[in-house]
This record gives sequence, C-alpha cells and structure tokens, in this order.
Amino acid sequence: MDLRPLRIAAHAELATLVLMLANLATVHLRPLSSLLGPAHGCAYLFVVVATWRFAHAAPRTRATALLPGVGGLLAVRRLRARPVG
Repeated sequence: MDLRPLRIAAHAELATLVLMLANLATVHLRPLSSLLGPAHGCAYLFVVVATWRFAHAAPRTRATALLPGVGGLLAVRRLRARPVG
C-alpha cells in the first residue's frame, strides 16, 4: 500500500491544528475556525482510518495514529521503518 495519501493527510492534520491554535491565540476569527475545524477533523479521521487499514501495522502504530497533530506523522515513520512482508 502506498503511504503518500497518509503522509499528505498527516501533514494537513498538523498544519490545520497549528493554524487553529495560532488563530485561537491571536485574533480568533470565527470564519477561520469554522473552516479549519472541520478540515482538521477530516484529516484526523483519514489518518486514523488509513493507518488502521495497513494489515502489517503493529498495534502500537495504530494507537500512535490516534494522537492529534503528530500521531499521523509518527505512524508514517513507523510504517516506513517496518517492511511489508
């Protein structure tokens, strides 16, 4: 299975989380929150489901994907380190 969609979603999840927190800490624009919140949620769910679909993913890797923000990137890293076979 290709890791590219998972990697893209993991980066999108982290980026939207950082932007949401920056918005919250600064001007707190509601339209921006309304846009970034669902985008982050969709990216998070995609990361979790995509990680769980890997048959060779260890339980620890699957649990890592549940961490908001960095979990997807850590899961990609663990999946790359473990060869398929």
